[in-house]
Order: sequence, then structure tokens, then C-alpha cells
Amino acid sequence: MLISPAYAQVAGGAAQQSGIAGFLGLAPLFLVFIVFYFLMIRPQQRRMKTLQSAVSAVKKGDSVVTAGGLLGKVTKVEETVVEVEIAPSTRVRVVKATLAEVTPLGGKPAND
Repeated sequence: MLISPAYAQVAGGAAQQSGIAGFLGLAPLFLVFIVFYFLMIRPQQRRMKTLQSAVSAVKKGDSVVTAGGLLGKVTKVEETVVEVEIAPSTRVRVVKATLAEVTPLGGKPAND
């Protein structure tokens, strides 16, 4: 063996700064999570809370849109099921949890 092995060693000053460097390495991760929370998670929770209150307060005469895309007017409200008229004399029963949008009775008329 002509060449002796060389081993890497940590410098004395670098060992003391590794705690600070470790925190600074995680700081961008925390910053991304905080931004993600305020831009994505919080508004979605607010939207869901508004939708849940609208679905629980649905009443006869309200216009609704289901998750499947059916548009209609509420004709009967039960505890977990709503009867929706999707065409003249065509009524379907829809589970309240599948309602995607609720427009109150005093909605704006279409421009005909």
C-alpha cells in the first residue's frame, strides 16, 4: 500500500453550526406549508362550511344543482333526502349530501 486511506472529518466550528444550519434548512419547508395553508386549505374549509349550512337550510322552492349535474327546484324536503323537480311533472329524490349548490328562493330571474 503506497497510499494511506484518508478519512473525512467534521471541522470543530462546523459541528457547532449544524443546529442552526439544520433549522435554516427546514425553514423553507415551514414557509411553504404556511403559504399552502392560507392559500388552499383555509379557503376550502370556509367554502365547505358555507355549503353545509346552505344544504342544511334548503327549503321548498330553492333551486339546486346536484353533484351529478342535475338542475332543478326543490319540491319536498325530508331529513336526509330532497325531492327535486327537474322537468315539468318529473321529480327525483336526491340525497342532501350530494347537493353541490343551493340558490335561495328569491333568486335573480333570467333575461329572456
